[in-house]
Amino acid sequence: MPLSEHEQRMLDQIERALYAEDPKFANTVRQTNPSVHYKRWIIRAGVGFVAGIVLLLMGLLLSDPDASMVLPVTISVLGFVLMLSSFLMGANAWRKSTGGGAEMAVEEPTPKRRKGDRKPGMMNRFEERWRRRQEGDEQ
Repeated sequence: MPLSEHEQRMLDQIERALYAEDPKFANTVRQTNPSVHYKRWIIRAGVGFVAGIVLLLMGLLLSDPDASMVLPVTISVLGFVLMLSSFLMGANAWRKSTGGGAEMAVEEPTPKRRKGDRKPGMMNRFEERWRRRQEGDEQ
């Protein structure tokens, strides 16, 4: 939705005030591309995912049938949790970098049925068949 003229003037005034107050910060903010930020998060998530795999496998390799299983299981669980959280962080960053999910889909309200309206779909067909079957048996 575009801004109104009043909102656009207010935004321009805020931008000029920011440049006047701190020009270095304003230039930094203006030059920063949000997709670069999200790409960094995707790379970090990938590294975290690989580290989680390494921890998971290390926990499996350290398991000794004669020794206590607490440490290897703990390492494996931490690796899995790291993999899961890295995946979720990467998926969220990927969604934001591609612009998906930014706008909520606006669904149009479905009109309410009146009592006399027929139900759409499969249940209507079943009810109609049942009604015909009952009428056929009575006659």
